[in-house]
Amino acid sequence: MSLLEVKNLVVEFPGRHGTLRALDDISFSIAPGEILGVVGESGAGKSLTGAAIIGLLEAPGRIASGEIWLEGSRIDNLDFEAMRHIRGKRIGAIFQDPLTSLNPLYTVGRQLTETIRAHLPVSAREARERAISLLNDTGIPGAQARIDHYPHQFSGGMRQRVVIALALAAEPKLIVADEPTTALDVSIQAQIINLLKTVCKQHGAAVMLITHDMGVIAETCDRVAVLYAGRIAEIGPVHEVINHPAHPYTAGLMAAIPDMTQDRARLHQIDGAMPRLNAIPAGCAFNPRCDRVFGKCKEVRPSLMQAQVTQAACWLNEVAV
Repeated sequence: MSLLEVKNLVVEFPGRHGTLRALDDISFSIAPGEILGVVGESGAGKSLTGAAIIGLLEAPGRIASGEIWLEGSRIDNLDFEAMRHIRGKRIGAIFQDPLTSLNPLYTVGRQLTETIRAHLPVSAREARERAISLLNDTGIPGAQARIDHYPHQFSGGMRQRVVIALALAAEPKLIVADEPTTALDVSIQAQIINLLKTVCKQHGAAVMLITHDMGVIAETCDRVAVLYAGRIAEIGPVHEVINHPAHPYTAGLMAAIPDMTQDRARLHQIDGAMPRLNAIPAGCAFNPRCDRVFGKCKEVRPSLMQAQVTQAACWLNEVAV
């Protein structure tokens, strides 16, 4: 049984000049203990998907249709107060900039213990002990003393560890991690990724990892969903998507990664840019940038179809079948 199931999710932004569809018929699931990567260019809809799941869409954004199910219960139709109890308790969130997740006026210990006591039936002493244990688990040295420090007294990498501890505080079943390593040094990125994998395995949590970095995806995830212009272009096991991409967009992303074993003067690039929401072309949204485009691509928008091991929204797979 899936822990999280997203069915035909549509997110829209109404405005003076009409309604913009930012997510268009997104469907995927995450199993308990699984790490699903969500990757794509800026503006593809990655962070928006995460925000919709945790109930933090910014107005005027709204879920226009579709359903989100967590452990067999539908959560997209809950009111703000009911969703607030699910956030933290059943869904943890890790954001790109830890400073936006931590209150600079409170010690990290206070923020951790308040979160723990808001969701778990424990005493103040038990909450503090659990907070220290979480800081230890996430690799904060001298957690016993550092629990009473303020966010500004931690480095960027250490702050992100505190945010991970905060996300795990109430033992959530699902963690939505939105670009958790982007602002960090490469060496710290590797530590945070290993930490995320380890603590999720220990706590049995599933993870939705949002990133633009295919290297992070390859290192961390079990499966990956590639987003383009608000739709899933391809989804499947990470090693298959990386080594045998079935969508030209995925193939372009993979070709753009430097290969240290080859001597190339120039990196591959995907020509053009992702279309604006008010100018998505007919047919496949990727067709103006695709070097394998043919007639049907410009007329009919493809849905996800089986492409050997993965699923890809590309008419080339219909031709192959």
